[in-house]
Amino acid sequence: MIHADELAEFAAVPAPTGAEDERIAWLERRLGAAPGTRRRDGVGNLIWSFASGTPELLVMAHVDTVFEAATELRFRRDGDALVGPGIGDNATAVMAVVWALERIEPPPGLVVAFTVGEEGLGNLRGARHACAELAPARVVAVEGHGLDHVVTEHVGSIRARIAVSGPGGHSWRDRGTLSALHELVAMAGRLIDEGANIGRLAGGGAVNAIASEAEMFVELRSLQDAELKRFEQRLASLSVPPPLSIACEVVGRRGAGQIAADHPLVRRVIAARRRVGLDEVYGAGSTDANAAVALGIPAVGIGCAHGSGMHTVHERIDLPSLELGVRQLEAVLAGSGAGAGSAAG
Repeated sequence: MIHADELAEFAAVPAPTGAEDERIAWLERRLGAAPGTRRRDGVGNLIWSFASGTPELLVMAHVDTVFEAATELRFRRDGDALVGPGIGDNATAVMAVVWALERIEPPPGLVVAFTVGEEGLGNLRGARHACAELAPARVVAVEGHGLDHVVTEHVGSIRARIAVSGPGGHSWRDRGTLSALHELVAMAGRLIDEGANIGRLAGGGAVNAIASEAEMFVELRSLQDAELKRFEQRLASLSVPPPLSIACEVVGRRGAGQIAADHPLVRRVIAARRRVGLDEVYGAGSTDANAAVALGIPAVGIGCAHGSGMHTVHERIDLPSLELGVRQLEAVLAGSGAGAGSAAG
């Protein structure tokens, strides 16, 4: 059985990106008597290992949330759902991994990484470090949402901060002076037309002042690394007319990639899903698995439940579906022992 009260307790531990220590400490206490060995690595991931050498399988579930430290982390039951900020993304996945490994004999060759820095400008910091340091044969990234499909298309992204500055001035006396904010808004419109998303735009001051400063954060996502590279080149070519000046800094990169439906790792996951009554459905997503793909490591992403409202304070997870998600994870892990390494390469 799943434990909704324990899930809510874990989700109530603050874990903004870059400040995950308290949640990692909670997990260390929770797993104190569990089999295997545990350690924190150089970036703060909690590594839970059952392998004596190079992992045959690395399972990653990120502990950070998109919410600031001041966000009230309160959770409530609504029928069969548990509702609250970050309950699915990604508290559900972390606890699903713990519960699944308590139900089965942990297979040799398995390492679990509860990772930091997955969200936003965390830039997959934990997953990148774990994949580079451990060099696993294959990777499964676990997310709270998305039980209906297996992520085989890994959506990459380029994220950048663009700032424009200028002399500013009085809106009447200095009329005609170029506004940093006007120029940035016009630039944002052009980038939106090219497929980018403007996540944040700010600047200016008084209503009767010509803005001297403005900045925005922009992102482009794609399944093609070539498109991401072209967008990065586009960012480098941005310019503004004098006396304005521009600064553009890439603040995040996620490599794009795919894994074939007939790859042994995908077949293993699909077989596990069939054993618990889940369909063979493939999808796209951006998860810790992107860090593995960037290093040429075969990787998929799987979800643990049905839900909605991701990245909002009204996020919800369907608890009956979570039980099915934990059984899926058990089946995936049970078929991933050391003897499976050559088949799943």
